[in-house]
Amino acid sequence: MDDIKKYAAMAKLILSDAETTKVAELCQALFKSFDALADIDTEQVEPMYTVLNTQNTFREDVVVKSYSRDELLAYAPVKQDGYFQVPKTI
Repeated sequence: MDDIKKYAAMAKLILSDAETTKVAELCQALFKSFDALADIDTEQVEPMYTVLNTQNTFREDVVVKSYSRDELLAYAPVKQDGYFQVPKTI
């Protein structure tokens, strides 16, 4: 119960005693379901990082033409001191 109250305080939750008891019961049920997993023999099972059968696809690192600041600023409707000028937003 003390752990539940501590976690609730960290999450800035205000729980009544009845709610704290209910959360504690739900946590106990969750932990009990994990106990069933501990009984499974996984000695001969290779660790998996994902259950999906996917591989990373990488693209070639190809150098492409980039634009200079002056080329890009040529299209700016408003510019100041070598930068785009945009309306102030708050």
